[in-house]
Amino acid sequence: MELRQRIISAPVDFGAIRSEFAMASAYPAEAVAEARDAVDAFAGSRVDRTDLELVTIDPPGSLDLDQALCLRRSETGFLLHYAIADLGAVIVPDGALANEAGTRGQTYYLPDGSVPLHPPILSEDSASLLPGRTRPAALWTIELDAAAEPVRYEVIRALVRSRARFDYAGVQADADAGRLHPSIEALPEFGALRIAAGLERGAIGLRLPSQSVVADGAPDGHWRLALEPRTAADDWNEQVSLLTGMCAARLMLDAPASERTGLLRTMPPPQDSAVDSMRRTAAAMGIDWPRDLAVGRMLAGLDANSPAGLVLMSEATGLLRGADYTVLTGADGEENLHHSAIGAPYAHVTAPLRRLSDRFTIEICLALCAGDPVPPWARASLAEVADTMKRSGSVANKVDRACIDLTEATLLSERLGAVFEAVVLREAEGKRPAEIFVADPPLLGPCAGDPPEGKHLRVRLTTADPVERKIGFTHPA
Repeated sequence: MELRQRIISAPVDFGAIRSEFAMASAYPAEAVAEARDAVDAFAGSRVDRTDLELVTIDPPGSLDLDQALCLRRSETGFLLHYAIADLGAVIVPDGALANEAGTRGQTYYLPDGSVPLHPPILSEDSASLLPGRTRPAALWTIELDAAAEPVRYEVIRALVRSRARFDYAGVQADADAGRLHPSIEALPEFGALRIAAGLERGAIGLRLPSQSVVADGAPDGHWRLALEPRTAADDWNEQVSLLTGMCAARLMLDAPASERTGLLRTMPPPQDSAVDSMRRTAAAMGIDWPRDLAVGRMLAGLDANSPAGLVLMSEATGLLRGADYTVLTGADGEENLHHSAIGAPYAHVTAPLRRLSDRFTIEICLALCAGDPVPPWARASLAEVADTMKRSGSVANKVDRACIDLTEATLLSERLGAVFEAVVLREAEGKRPAEIFVADPPLLGPCAGDPPEGKHLRVRLTTADPVERKIGFTHPA
């Protein structure tokens, strides 16, 4: 029997998933007209910061560019300028465009194309921070000390112009070669300091590679599975967004009680039972985990590509449950307003082209920094926005999983009975089968036969049903 069948690609039709989740294929004409005619209503009062050498870092081919940064070392530490697309300036509250975006909640990404939050004429053109284009932005200025801790921050409305567009792999390659663009030359040092600060706060970071469905380049619509390894550049860039979200949350929390309002992204602390379960797993796999070592530090010390690393990183996803959007009021204390994976209060404010909530939270931060009243449209709709984000977030996760499940089942449908090498991520528990990781093609799947956790072994493919979007293996092979 051939071992680890090499499956390159297969034709996959994602139309059924779009239908199943009732994904809107076209934007209403009235909303598109508003997007086409959108103008910067605050142009006269903006600060001209087109002098800043801003650059963007996004996945290859992205056109909906929310953020542009310029990070420099200063005499006392670092100076970060972070420009965010300013949709609050161009979307009319209660207009057709605002109402449609309020229904969608966020951009949904499928392998064969996105279902956007806003019409592409806005999100991929006139509001996107494309290089060489002057754009309205909410510009954050964050001064940091030598340990990359913020000492002063503000956000204002400005005009900006990005100089260059980079992707994560390119930034990583430039960092490895010592040729980073001057605007991000300090990013590796900044990122390392912020990651260390996160561990001090008790942050929990998972470094699992991302499974995705990608086109194989053939003209006949073939797709394949791929693992996208997480690079250090991903982690560094993430720290810029996390820092800004923490500063935004602090602005909201520090406002006088009579004026306090906002929308935080929250997550409760991990349950003791989940941490205890991880400790048992670590002990069974020979991992030394001292009782006084926080779970985040333990995970940070693992090789995520080793069997033990894969097992414990996968199990750690169970620690990060209960994420929510919480509307902030003047009566709230801070005890239930933290995000446990970040180790601090946090707000989404860096992706308004792709996420509904950010337009509202950015507007609140702009008003707080300017000493102005929060616009009624931003204050009054927060509960509804929170509900929309919860609903759309659930749909986005299901759509992602459905696309991967369909591709897995399609690729494997002609390989029933084949034998593959695998690592057992979770052993069977009750009626739940074991979960395995197969490297080629890269996939996760259930496995019957009670294989032992953390072991390399061979499994046989017994189920591959594209209609049901299900796969299954058994051990011994």
